[in-house]
Amino acid sequence: MSETPTSPNPEPQETVTPTNEPVETPAAETTPAPPPETPPADPPTIATETPTESPQMQSPADRLKNGYYWGTGRRKRAIARVRIRPGSGEFKVNGREIKEYFRLDKDRQTVVAPLETTDTLKRLDVFVNLRGGGTTGQADAVVLGLARALTQCYPEHTPKLREARFLSRDPRKVERKKYGQRGARRRFQFSKR
Repeated sequence: MSETPTSPNPEPQETVTPTNEPVETPAAETTPAPPPETPPADPPTIATETPTESPQMQSPADRLKNGYYWGTGRRKRAIARVRIRPGSGEFKVNGREIKEYFRLDKDRQTVVAPLETTDTLKRLDVFVNLRGGGTTGQADAVVLGLARALTQCYPEHTPKLREARFLSRDPRKVERKKYGQRGARRRFQFSKR
């Protein structure tokens, strides 16, 4: 037979019988609310600055930094770095006049289109450094770079330039030639016999 271990000093257990009598709780002591803090007699003065004009309210000459506004444009293999400043309408590409550099009339019209859209053709001097690509790719690169520079100079013309799609980069490039083929998609002629 197994014996259950017993504790040497067993404590008597109290039995609790449920009753329906309401339990009395001590009344909560009410403490008076602290008095509201009074503001100091003289509030500290805060130094206020004079309101400055927003960039859209300033004239282009006030926003000019280092003498020029810059914009970079890319198209195919061509890269154009465009600098503009307030002036008389001078337009130079790689140190040459625009008529000398772009021989085709369609390229010249493409390049000056952002200036005509914003009516700033005779108010800005434009200097462009171009490298890479052909004439059409270079003309499109100048348009993007010129539009980006115009948004810095005249932020209010940004909706016009965006609506005319001058601020959109054209990502299309020539597809590379594949090995074992005559071109990007062209195959060598197949002969059955």
